[in-house]
Amino acid sequence: MPAEARLAELGLTLPAELQRPPGLELPFAWVRVRRDRAFVAGHGALTPDGKPAGPFGKVPGEVPLEAAQESARLATLAVLASLRRALGSLDAVTAWLTVTGFVNAEPGYPQTTLVMNACSDLILDVHGPQAGGHARTAVGVTALPLDLPVIIATEVETAPPTPRP
Repeated sequence: MPAEARLAELGLTLPAELQRPPGLELPFAWVRVRRDRAFVAGHGALTPDGKPAGPFGKVPGEVPLEAAQESARLATLAVLASLRRALGSLDAVTAWLTVTGFVNAEPGYPQTTLVMNACSDLILDVHGPQAGGHARTAVGVTALPLDLPVIIATEVETAPPTPRP
């Protein structure tokens, strides 16, 4: 099933583009398309209107596992929204290649993989195992921008651009 149809079938709504907090400058592109690849900068969880979504803080002390998993899911929806804006349609994604997840973790927290499973599950739900299968890294870090619990960056393969006459 095409990804756009699957997204609708799942009843998922993609968030608006990030509404930057005052004073936050971002001198980079959210998605950089080059030939048949799209490189997606790190995304955090967003509310439907594009504001950073809480809870904020370190996993698991300030943000329990289940809330961190929801943050990973919302960050994945933000990635999908940026891909749609850059490519015109999620159906242009032919393969998910890599997913890198950063978890704002307390020292010694060993469950970063469980946090990131929510991201992988959503990708597989939307794109299916053929296009959605991906390599993944899930690392714990000491701090993330805006004190978000999860940031996700990806690389996807895209349909070759149609030559213009």
